[in-house]
Amino acid sequence: MNETSPLFVISVAAGLAGMHPQTLRQYDRLGLVSPTRTAGKSRRYSMRDVVQLREIAQLSSEGVSLEGIRRVLGLEDEVSMLRRRVRELEAALADEMLNRPGRRVFAAGSEGEVVSLRAGTRVRRENAVVVWRPLERE
Repeated sequence: MNETSPLFVISVAAGLAGMHPQTLRQYDRLGLVSPTRTAGKSRRYSMRDVVQLREIAQLSSEGVSLEGIRRVLGLEDEVSMLRRRVRELEAALADEMLNRPGRRVFAAGSEGEVVSLRAGTRVRRENAVVVWRPLERE
């Protein structure tokens, strides 16, 4: 079992969230919290659903509208998804760096182009000094 396992019937979930069961039905109809359904179509709430219901109650008590709450929950879900994706990409990058050490390092060239280098090397820079003196006119 984990936090997303559908464990609680509506009356238990309502009690844990400090709400009336009818409020949970309303939130389900509005799409704020969508519990899992059994074969007999009854609702089963997970611990994650109960936490989300508590968050809805907190936001509501602070004066946030149901539409505002829907937006907040959607953004929180998006942030969670993006964080998971970042962790996946970081893991893939770490694996790539372990499997191919020193393969590809990039730098910007003098004209702004991308220059591929081996690890531990540097871009050669032009450091010649040009002295310029205007011609004297007669």
